[in-house]
Amino acid sequence: QNMFDVMELDDAEYRIKPMNCPFHVRIFNSRMRSYRELPVRLGELGTVYRFERSGVLHGLLRVRGFTQDDAHIFCRPDQLQREVEQVLQLTKRFLGQFGFSEFELFLSTRPEKSVGSDAHWELATQALSGALEAQGLAFKVDPGEGVFYGPKIDLKIKDTIGRMWQCSTVQVDFNNPERFDIHYVAEDGSRPRPIMVHRALMGSLERFFGILIEHYAGAFPLWLAPVQAILLPITDAQNPYAAELATALRAEGIRAEVDFRSEKLGHKIREAQLQKIPHMLVLGKNEQAAGEISLRSRREGDKGTMKSAAYIEYLQKEIELRL
Repeated sequence: QNMFDVMELDDAEYRIKPMNCPFHVRIFNSRMRSYRELPVRLGELGTVYRFERSGVLHGLLRVRGFTQDDAHIFCRPDQLQREVEQVLQLTKRFLGQFGFSEFELFLSTRPEKSVGSDAHWELATQALSGALEAQGLAFKVDPGEGVFYGPKIDLKIKDTIGRMWQCSTVQVDFNNPERFDIHYVAEDGSRPRPIMVHRALMGSLERFFGILIEHYAGAFPLWLAPVQAILLPITDAQNPYAAELATALRAEGIRAEVDFRSEKLGHKIREAQLQKIPHMLVLGKNEQAAGEISLRSRREGDKGTMKSAAYIEYLQKEIELRL
């Protein structure tokens, strides 16, 4: 119901894809699979499109075209809990890198209308709850809130002012293996269907970026900031030195820009602060003559002068420590 209308070109019909799942299924089905090969894990950053109603669109948080960090796992029943545990470990590590340490986890169980046998639902639900318990994660059960094709785990993250955001999902799927006739060759020669697991750590890149902006209020930590350092020449005479230093910073993988405008230094500093750039490098005639920079940190204020080479080393260490 959220798909865009069919497009016609040269007597052929086309649709823009609303999901990545069928393409991963086709990769799995491209040849016969043995039980020894499982689990098979396929992932991509795939752009998908959904025709959301205009009333629910909301900045980066709800859009019609977005990129999912989409992955699908095809595994045997005996592998399911371990695979979910590994996804949970990866999720915790990934979100922790971005400063999210407080989560709420929900296990959504079988709704009234569903596909799959009682045995499949029981196995999958026990595997999900077992994985959560094995990882020492507290969770709440949402009875009947799973989707029709399998139980799921939803993870909500808490930002700096206590708001909760829906983020990561681990979803067991009984429908697609049946619908697309997915199977593998078991040890006894039979051809059972694998269990399919959908997982997304961010949900979508756009939504996750939106959550990060809200979480940090635009003041990103140094390692994550789009511009890590801005060079502020006091006069036009320092422009060549600023350009040379910016080239050296970029060569080391540092995201640096130069404010070449003929504005007063105070104005440049205020604008850099409004843009929440972590490091402001003031370059006057003394700094130019000595091959130095005068560092002003967004977080710590004036940190004095240092040699440009020493600053690059200092900055790289700060970035490596994810400060």
